[in-house]
Amino acid sequence: MKKVLALVLALCLALSLAACGGSGSSSSMPAASGSGSEPAASTTPTAAGSVYYLNFKPEQDEAWQALAKAYTAETGVPVTVVTAASGEYETTLMAEMGKSEAPTLFQVNGPVGLANWKDYCYDLSGSDIYTQLTSDDYALKEGDTVYGIAYVIESYGIITNKTLLEKAGYTLEDIQSFEDLKKVAEDITSRKDELGFAAFTSAGMDGSSDWRFKTHLANLPVYFEYQ
Repeated sequence: MKKVLALVLALCLALSLAACGGSGSSSSMPAASGSGSEPAASTTPTAAGSVYYLNFKPEQDEAWQALAKAYTAETGVPVTVVTAASGEYETTLMAEMGKSEAPTLFQVNGPVGLANWKDYCYDLSGSDIYTQLTSDDYALKEGDTVYGIAYVIESYGIITNKTLLEKAGYTLEDIQSFEDLKKVAEDITSRKDELGFAAFTSAGMDGSSDWRFKTHLANLPVYFEYQ
């Protein structure tokens, strides 16, 4: 199968709070020729080839479009950035991979996502970006083969309802240590009848909560258990 360079979305942990609230693509799909955008000025150097980047996160589209233009201006390499609609990345990726001009750069959602796309991923073990990592803990590797480089790693510790915290007379700045947390939690719990809530609650497992609680909150400890 045609191998293409892959970047990895290691843990897309904020999608339920941020990216999944986005509203689709701000870029149209590239033409069948995959020609990309033209160089910004006549003084731009010319270069062979082109880059087609399929972006995962709608909220980052503007930044990627700006970076693509800057890269083209500097190198002469046409760059097309396409942002998949929120929640539709995997479906879009499957459709685009079936075309003759498939994405050059794309994301996979950690080891689970890599299972579908490993055969399309270029070995990055000798790449400059891999040598620049200070730790390869989150690189997607099998043996000496590096299938992806993590570019977003998001995880949660304690999820706080700031509105309720402020109702109890505190802010996040008041909790800077375990002792602070213990003090605040005990005070809120002692006033639970007055406030109408206690310090801690269990997560609901409905569709509005399951992504961040059932998946993200468990990701880190489960990962290290497997290790």
